[in-house]
Amino acid sequence: MVCHCQSCRRVAAAPVVAWVTFPFKGFRFTKGKPAEFRSSPPVLRSFCGGCGTPLTYRHDKLPDTVDITTSSLDEPERFPPTHHSWLSHDLNWVKFGDGLPVFQESRTKKSGA
Repeated sequence: MVCHCQSCRRVAAAPVVAWVTFPFKGFRFTKGKPAEFRSSPPVLRSFCGGCGTPLTYRHDKLPDTVDITTSSLDEPERFPPTHHSWLSHDLNWVKFGDGLPVFQESRTKKSGA
């Protein structure tokens, strides 16, 4: 998904952030150990301590999944987005027009635009 929320934008210093979700069970980094911080009480984010690249997003209410910044992967084109979330936080100059479904909040809240 492509996230337009204010929190993701600030953490990545970008107008949007693309994420891909995987099961947390079996997930591991193959090299190095990222730095972590809580961007809000239920959200744990990780980033590369060497270059600052945002890497993962974990929410306490979704312990079985991990979101990974798509562009941090070696082959990001293997994981195209399926929708846009949090358009209620969108910057007014961001325009996509890619035809993907859009949601004013998260897709799980069933708040399509």
